[in-house]
Amino acid sequence: LLRQRSRPYLFSNSVTPSIAAAAMAALELVSNSSELRDTLRQNTAYFREAIEGIGLRILSGTHPIVPIMIGDAYLASQVAADLLDEGIYVIGFSYPAVPQGEARIRVQISAAHSRDELDRALQAFEAVGRKRELIRS
Repeated sequence: LLRQRSRPYLFSNSVTPSIAAAAMAALELVSNSSELRDTLRQNTAYFREAIEGIGLRILSGTHPIVPIMIGDAYLASQVAADLLDEGIYVIGFSYPAVPQGEARIRVQISAAHSRDELDRALQAFEAVGRKRELIRS
């Protein structure tokens, strides 16, 4: 009866073998070394401290998703477009994805980012922040 009538059972699918193998390989990788986690923590702390240091407001935390608070939805989309022109791909989020008046740019830090790449992104954020008057000298 459960197999024939249980909605969670009827509409569930197993993962493909390639996804299962990739998940197993990822678990083995993180089980054998903390290097990637350590690098991610270092990159995240560096970027968060530096982005605040140039005068942009972020939500506090230690996670590698760094929300840079813009406020206005239209301005957030302009900032995202300006950053893309600078070679930095970010996403602007606004209502209804976030509370009204709390539009933001979402930055995802990775263990794969080099310090030079983070510095390049920080330079772009500073330039665009000054252009859009988000940073006051």
